[in-house]
Amino acid sequence: MRYAIPTPTTSAVEIGPLTIHFYALCIVSGVCIALWLGNKRFTAAYPDTYGVVGDVAIFAIPAGVIGGRLYHVATSPDAYFGSSGHPADVFKIWNGGLGIWGAIALGTLAAFFAYRNLAKERDLPSFLAFADALAPGILIAQSIGRWGNWFNGELFGRPLQAPWSLEIPRALRPFGYENFSTFHPTFLYESIWCLAIAVLLLCMRHRLPMGSIFLLYITLYSVGRFFIEGLRIDSAHSFGGFRLNQYVALIVALSAASGFTRIMRKRR
Repeated sequence: MRYAIPTPTTSAVEIGPLTIHFYALCIVSGVCIALWLGNKRFTAAYPDTYGVVGDVAIFAIPAGVIGGRLYHVATSPDAYFGSSGHPADVFKIWNGGLGIWGAIALGTLAAFFAYRNLAKERDLPSFLAFADALAPGILIAQSIGRWGNWFNGELFGRPLQAPWSLEIPRALRPFGYENFSTFHPTFLYESIWCLAIAVLLLCMRHRLPMGSIFLLYITLYSVGRFFIEGLRIDSAHSFGGFRLNQYVALIVALSAASGFTRIMRKRR
């Protein structure tokens, strides 16, 4: 196609003995921005909480990475333990493969316990207030992190003929799609969707009660992820015409929306 988004020809750069993977660089950049914005928002609302975000992040970030990797491996076991898989590749996270559901679940759980321990020593607000402060930054981190998939040439959607389609080299095209050259850039769709939600939450920060911002983040992200996931053609477990991650997105969206509705009713 004449106009299309090209896939980068390299996903890493070597500086002496050091190899910098762009996927990892996108993740790290997103995390740094999330910490900066989360700390700025939290300390602005609660001035006596300086350093809390950083102290919690020490536990939450590694837990999020581990949770994301565990979810990915659990839902794609054949890629690592199948006939053509290599178990050692489980640890090669720079090649991609961090399931957002596992990252959010285990990262939030670790953040909750770390925050609770800090609250025993300091006079801290509710964990819901902490989660609300971090939600927009987490979305921005997800938006930036998705560009790592672009560098790796992975997780794209069905074939597409449009100016915004993504050109995929033949070597990276899945079986059955070798004769198609351009595809839906699902990484771009999700990146834009995350950024749009982040802007919305920042604009509504004074209009929503405590706890609702984080739940609204989960709800809106899950709704968008449900439809974006439906465009993807990478290998995944499917049931009844929907991919496993679509069922997870639907369950998470309904659960978060229910919690958000309860909070808003209490406010009224």
